[in-house]
Amino acid sequence: MSQLFQSVKVGPYTFRHRIAMAPLSRLRSNADGTPTELAAEYYGQRASEGGLIVSEGTFMAEGGNGYLGVPGINADRQINRWKKITDAVHAKGGYIFLQLWHVGRQSHAEHQPAGGAPVAPSAEPFEGMVFTTEGWVASTPARALEIHEIEDLVEEYRKATQRAVAAGFDGVEVHAANGYLLDQFLQDGSNKRNDAYGGSIENRARFLMQAVDAAASVIGINRVGVRISPSGEFGGMKDSAPEALFSHVAQKLNKLNLAYLHLIEPRVSGNETNNSKDQQTPVAAQLIRKHYKGIIIAAGGFTPESAAAIIEEGHADLVAFGRHFISNPDLPERIRNSIPLAKYNRDTFYGGKEVGYTDYPAHGETLQSA
Repeated sequence: MSQLFQSVKVGPYTFRHRIAMAPLSRLRSNADGTPTELAAEYYGQRASEGGLIVSEGTFMAEGGNGYLGVPGINADRQINRWKKITDAVHAKGGYIFLQLWHVGRQSHAEHQPAGGAPVAPSAEPFEGMVFTTEGWVASTPARALEIHEIEDLVEEYRKATQRAVAAGFDGVEVHAANGYLLDQFLQDGSNKRNDAYGGSIENRARFLMQAVDAAASVIGINRVGVRISPSGEFGGMKDSAPEALFSHVAQKLNKLNLAYLHLIEPRVSGNETNNSKDQQTPVAAQLIRKHYKGIIIAAGGFTPESAAAIIEEGHADLVAFGRHFISNPDLPERIRNSIPLAKYNRDTFYGGKEVGYTDYPAHGETLQSA
């Protein structure tokens, strides 16, 4: 495991180890998008000296939400509650980036202004489910964004980054993976536009690059990360030439001085490992490393052993863990000291209060609520 405990420079920061906490939607925020008081405890429990946490997906514009209980950074009222979270992480010597998220067509009229239609690059059907006050229901058919609306959303990325800075975040991660809005623009299975944001790969990548530029204009490019999911199928994603598409995206991003590029391996769909691919090697990292020479964070189905291996091979510089961080708030120390990992309970992943959220003890601790 020694590979996981070498320091690494990421943007302006030096992390003391290479085990990152992946962004994990837990659906426990208030109706106005403010995180609950419990969230500061949750993130503080999982912070480690010199380690990176990427926040759960956080909607950055009105209408960008698709799931009941997701936090936002689209309004000033959310800043102070996020500040409690960043303070809790910093008190442990950790770092935290805010993931800027817009779900696009993966939404419902309930989450939209005036009950309108979700937005997307094109009005392509999406058969997925979203979480509302009525539980998991079919998404509402989306409409295509107008050019001026895309320009407005680019400005929302800038404003959201300003709020993230005010809330004390060390950086932001632009979410362009998992079939959400920016990914919908990237892939031609969902993008049927014939204007400056559709057609060629260059055009389909335009919105992503503008969103990155908007965030960087506030916080600096070396404090901006980007998350992509090459060949991922979550959210009904597909592309006619995925290797060409994501190679191009990696080459474009390689010209910048990003904090990192965060890759999701296609062997994982949602929170379930795809059984037909669970033995697959990390193909996304292998592809992208050919075109991207900066810091790469790999995520998706890793064990401590496979995490150490991908760093040894040079295909990634850090590895993000998700499910294991839920049930092991002290995950880096458990891995460092070869302490068995506690099992997670899928039934408590989404929604609820402290059960399955803040009641997992660190090794050797007994929490009152546990």
